[in-house]
Amino acid sequence: MSSSPPASRLELHAITKRYPGCLANDAIDLSIAPGEIHALLGENGAGKSTLMKIIYGVTQPDSGRIVWQGQAVQIKDPAQARDLGIGMVFQHFSLFETLSVAENIALALGTAAGTPRQLEPRIREVSARYGMQVDPQRLVHSLSIGERQRVEIIRCLMQDIRLLILDEPTSVLTPQEVDELFVTLKHLASEGCSILFISHKLGEVRALCDTATVLRGGRVSGQCIPNQCSDLQLARLMVGDAEGLEASYPKVQGGLTRLRVDDLSWNNSDPFGSSLSNLRLEVRSGEIVGIAGVAGNGQDALLALLSGEERLAYGERERITIDGGPVANLHPDARRRLGMAFVPAERLGHGAVPDMSLSDNALLASFHLGLIDYGLIRRKKVLKLANEIIRRFGVKTPDAQTPARSLSGGNLQKFILGREVMQEPKLLIAAHPTWGVDVGAAATIHRAMIALRDAGGAILVISEDLDELFQISDRIGALCSGQLSPLKATADTTVAEVGRWMAGQFDNPQAAA
Repeated sequence: MSSSPPASRLELHAITKRYPGCLANDAIDLSIAPGEIHALLGENGAGKSTLMKIIYGVTQPDSGRIVWQGQAVQIKDPAQARDLGIGMVFQHFSLFETLSVAENIALALGTAAGTPRQLEPRIREVSARYGMQVDPQRLVHSLSIGERQRVEIIRCLMQDIRLLILDEPTSVLTPQEVDELFVTLKHLASEGCSILFISHKLGEVRALCDTATVLRGGRVSGQCIPNQCSDLQLARLMVGDAEGLEASYPKVQGGLTRLRVDDLSWNNSDPFGSSLSNLRLEVRSGEIVGIAGVAGNGQDALLALLSGEERLAYGERERITIDGGPVANLHPDARRRLGMAFVPAERLGHGAVPDMSLSDNALLASFHLGLIDYGLIRRKKVLKLANEIIRRFGVKTPDAQTPARSLSGGNLQKFILGREVMQEPKLLIAAHPTWGVDVGAAATIHRAMIALRDAGGAILVISEDLDELFQISDRIGALCSGQLSPLKATADTTVAEVGRWMAGQFDNPQAAA
């Protein structure tokens, strides 16, 4: 007499994990069936990452049970997870850029799977079967971000995967690549593979996922069928207070030109970086200009040149001007004194020093606001500023003396953006301002930028999130291979058109700038 297969692929029973001063997972129950696409939702710090690390064997729970295909298991490390049939594609890819696709996959599978050359036919077969075409001989640095993600997924699928965990898989993809990824995931699910999908993009969750489990404060706050809920209902499950989550901001026309970039070209010495070619751009007072683009298309170079981390020669100083004054040869502190503020793409290490307190991190970018007197730090004023940032932007932290590294990504991002906005800058340049943050933190950040705009500030936002750019931008364009598309009023373009610009499909660059 044969036994029937288990109804669930994975079951978690009362999974609990504590860290000093933090209960990351509090008696969490979760069940995923074969062929199910299951969303895991929650605000930053809700416990999603810890739970994924437990399933994948990176972290061990303090208590609770894991049941895999009807059998209780203890997953001691990622190698055991992969042996069971659990694969994970992390938000930050783990590929060697100087190696080929086949070489990267061979490293993951081990010598028993064969040499890179022996693996090439299998890679082509798997990629063709799931509609993820990729050449196994291509070097990773020559691939687009979407193609790199395909390599990560193919690497999992070549290990007889039964559960695929995807952490924010669409955050760096064009709309067309998102559509292609969803076709692949639905194909996988139709063959019985279970998928655990982590995302802050609620519209995508509703379009793709069969069921959803929502975490809040380390506990399960609800479960639902996403396509039977609105984005607002899902957001309420995640953050409770839904104020501002469905805000629709009026589009405006800017005034006087604050930032002008005039025929800017720059040769990137990084062999894996993108150079810039003849960029022209204006950002005016009282407007937000959004620049879309898949990572690696010149955004880092443009940000470095605008912030002053990379500088042009004195003879080219007028390639970048602020209020008509040439700044392309000036250091970052000189540009800040002219009224520029800057939110970098990397929070820890670039936007904030990890081991320094929030108070000291507030000082680093605000030193010119009377916080230093004859070479002496005015500690009370610095602490007052840090506490005001924490209060105004709802930063969840014990106090201003807390090290930056101890904050969740969303809370640190709120602090960094708050630090810049509190300077009341004439010009704010923000890179990926809500990348990887929950809907509540994103709403706080958007409201702050709109308030700065309405007070006359000029804002340039560089982001890979088209939904965000269409929500807050007054004009929009896209970078591809170091070239800038036309800039159009957001109301006069579409997501599909900007998606084409992100893929380089535009004529007469910057004709509408």
